[in-house]
Amino acid sequence: MRFKFTGEFDCKLQSALFQGVPVKILRGQALPYGTNRTPHGVNFAVISRHSTDAWLVISSDCDRSDQLILRLDPQINRTGDVWHVRVEELPETFCYAWRMDGPKDHPHHYNPDNLLIDPFAKIFSCGHTWGHPCDQERLGLVTNYRIHRDESDRNPAVPRADTILYELHVRGFTVDPSAKVAHPGTFSGLIEKLDYIRDLGVTSLELLPVDEFDENDCPFLNPLTNKPLRNYWGYNTISYAAIKSAYASSPHGESPWLEFCDMIQACHSRGLEVILDVVFNHTAEGDERGPIQSFKGLDNCLYYMLDASGNYRNFTGCGNTVNSNHPIVRDLVLKMLEAKVAEAGVDGFRFDLASVLGRDRQGKALENPPLVERISENAVLARSKLIAEPWDAGGLYQVGTFPGGERWLAWNGQYRDDVRCFWAGQEGMTSALATRICGSPDLFGHQGPTSSLNFVTCHDGFTLADLVSYNQKHNEANGEQNRDGNDANHSWNCGTEGPTTDPSIQALRLRQVRNFLTTLMVSQGVPMLMAGDEFFRTQQGNNNAWCQDNSTSWLDWTLAELHADLHRFTRGVIAFRKRHNILRRNSFLRGDGPLPDVIWHGLEPLKPDFSPQSHVLAFALDGRGHDRGGPADCDIYVAMNSWREPLAFIIPQSPTGRCWRLVVDTSSDAPNDLYDPGLGPAVRFGQSVILQPFAMVVLETGEC
Repeated sequence: MRFKFTGEFDCKLQSALFQGVPVKILRGQALPYGTNRTPHGVNFAVISRHSTDAWLVISSDCDRSDQLILRLDPQINRTGDVWHVRVEELPETFCYAWRMDGPKDHPHHYNPDNLLIDPFAKIFSCGHTWGHPCDQERLGLVTNYRIHRDESDRNPAVPRADTILYELHVRGFTVDPSAKVAHPGTFSGLIEKLDYIRDLGVTSLELLPVDEFDENDCPFLNPLTNKPLRNYWGYNTISYAAIKSAYASSPHGESPWLEFCDMIQACHSRGLEVILDVVFNHTAEGDERGPIQSFKGLDNCLYYMLDASGNYRNFTGCGNTVNSNHPIVRDLVLKMLEAKVAEAGVDGFRFDLASVLGRDRQGKALENPPLVERISENAVLARSKLIAEPWDAGGLYQVGTFPGGERWLAWNGQYRDDVRCFWAGQEGMTSALATRICGSPDLFGHQGPTSSLNFVTCHDGFTLADLVSYNQKHNEANGEQNRDGNDANHSWNCGTEGPTTDPSIQALRLRQVRNFLTTLMVSQGVPMLMAGDEFFRTQQGNNNAWCQDNSTSWLDWTLAELHADLHRFTRGVIAFRKRHNILRRNSFLRGDGPLPDVIWHGLEPLKPDFSPQSHVLAFALDGRGHDRGGPADCDIYVAMNSWREPLAFIIPQSPTGRCWRLVVDTSSDAPNDLYDPGLGPAVRFGQSVILQPFAMVVLETGEC
């Protein structure tokens, strides 16, 4: 929507009328950025280096029926690259935006007709419910609200080694009617499900993006229904400061921020951490064809990486790349992170395509990126969890080499691939799997196992159910002729592509899911589950459901009842991990010395087989070898068979000579697939145990 010049006042006049009331216009101050209500009016400040003219637009509401346009004087209202003005006698609630003019040559995008969002605006006007087409431009909204974090609120501060992440989408978690919540698809709806999450046993929620984005900016149609698709995941940020209004039960005014804060405090009251997925690598403004909403119109050359010809460098696959290592942009990113932690109590962040944060203005990878270093050393963020997705769309792949060092966890894509390949029956994976189970010392040897964030599935790819049900992706409904999404899924459909009524294939698929869950929970490092995997959620083979705001992506809670045995099993293996310090070490397992922490076995004791033809792995953990302090732990024995035939494993003596008891047998039906502590059958030293094809067992020491 274009804006017409009406009711303009020159700041030199020092007075104007707004809503029929005289207001006083003063020079203002360059700091702080954004809006700041003081005893002497509201101060406005925004950075725009290359602009030559600036206007502040103040409106009473979204439709701008009553508005005030202030033309700033560069001799009075500019300090360095900061435009600023102070206005007295404004009402408690009003809307505002900026307009800028400047050079018209490429690569600038100055146009005084465009209303521009203040990057520091935490609240927007025109809040709307999900999917509602917003035909009015977003304006910053200033109210008299203040965030008052409850004095009793305390961050759970879960030690990194004890952390178990649970990745979920705020809308998709509760929007399906089967969720049976009062406020589906919102922060309030999530609060209603927190007891379920706590009962599952995870410690930390990792939320897909909750910063403001436009779900209606997806350009594709579903070719199967001819209906518009939506930007469901939200990795196309409009504002890093504002909370997604449609995720609030009341999307207007300050309600989204307040409801977001309430959700965090509700999590904390249950001992759950909240990690936010943040997208500082690109914005929704896209390339030269995209909308002009904020950064583009304020200062395109400052906020984005441009090549020598002034074109956007695209290391994100989304049209633009934020110039994150420019000092001004670094400051902005830090302020955004600090606000989430200090004001709302957020416990940490997962940085989407984090390798972009390590590139300089020309796109070259830096050895010591200033932004990464500043995040790592920031005082407010000192106890926050920092998680990197250590790659980008420009070819950087930094698993184990992300420049943040041991201060950061990193999504371990190599763990995902090696575990998948082993359980798909591929050859040559036994040695790689052993390395991943030990915490990936080949990748994180200079940091420690808790730098490895282990996962088998996440939002970006197959669900666990689909991983064992499809050999190929099935993304036709995305409207890109199945070209989108990763082709290298390392999946196995267990004999039939997609749904089947064959009971043997159904049983094998559930066995494979139990294998993946158990492998994840017995691996050193920090495990992450994707919401719904605990009850066999499917996306019908879609491995890139970013645009599917429908039953493809929404959690169907009836599956929790249909697959109650799998849900019980997931709770059990999580509880098993939490019982054993030896599975949650801060240092790597050592297989040498007089008292090795890990002892490798094979079909026979002390005869591991790491040959390319091997499909078996067995090992024992010495309970005396844990590094967490406190009393000695149990010994643990794990045996895995990814061969298509049954194999006999000879059970070794436990490292401490104590008796073995069965805990997990993924080939057995419930309830014999998992036993509570001390209740499993005794297993003798030297006993031959038959492992079924694609199965694993876990033993722990206990009373004979």
